[in-house]
Amino acid sequence: MLSSDRNTPYKQGELIVAPVAAATVVYAGALVVVNADGYAEPGSTATGLAYLGRADDAADNSAGADGDQGVPVRRGLAFKWENSAGDPVTQASLGRACYIEDDETVSATDGGGTQSAAGTVIQIDEDGIWVV
Repeated sequence: MLSSDRNTPYKQGELIVAPVAAATVVYAGALVVVNADGYAEPGSTATGLAYLGRADDAADNSAGADGDQGVPVRRGLAFKWENSAGDPVTQASLGRACYIEDDETVSATDGGGTQSAAGTVIQIDEDGIWVV
């Protein structure tokens, strides 16, 4: 508990470098998640993933162990992802959660409990879904 002023360190959280999972390639522009062990990987249909943001560059950890490579991930902004063909996000999803289908696609529902949340839909365009 503080009893006087404290110069608390801080950093900007918009661009971070996340350690990449073993045997994994993340392409620039990909939707990036963190797996249950805390390592970055491309978005996929799976539960237990935490949405991080968009890969600012590629990272090839295909021959490495967990964390041997890092991927720069931009966070806290709205990104335009592809809309699911089979479970499309519609106007009814505005302001609601959407779900990760793969490393570039979001869907309206969690696929019967098989997909992790991506974030909140803030705009629906003909060519993609804006998610923050």
